[in-house]
Amino acid sequence: MNVLTFEIPGDVQAQQRPRVTKFGTFDPKESKDYKSFVRLVAAEHAPETLITEDIKLSIDVYRKIPKSFSKKKHQQAVDGVLRPTTKPDIDNLVKGIKDGLSKVLWHDDSQVTELVARKLYSDNPRAEVTIEWQEK
Repeated sequence: MNVLTFEIPGDVQAQQRPRVTKFGTFDPKESKDYKSFVRLVAAEHAPETLITEDIKLSIDVYRKIPKSFSKKKHQQAVDGVLRPTTKPDIDNLVKGIKDGLSKVLWHDDSQVTELVARKLYSDNPRAEVTIEWQEK
């Protein structure tokens, strides 16, 4: 079993709805910029050749703890007892990361056969990505 783990620093940008015009479909600037950042980070950890096998992808998204939290709530958030239930949805957070990793670590998103995603709080916002695959 091969395992690749790395961290994407900063706030995770949720994938926004694409804009559709008479000239085509376009990713909003924030989503496009975030995917480029993910590609840049992933390229530093990429294997020599793209992964061709099926992939188990695990992503832990750490959201910034709101300043409005009391000391008690803040500690519960740090301990993982209190979890983010506000928008953006976890699937929109994961989508931008998956799109950014495609063609850098693997050929296509269809290779992801298992996905584990969690939203947590931290004073250090980031995404922790783990990719597992079995070479044939």
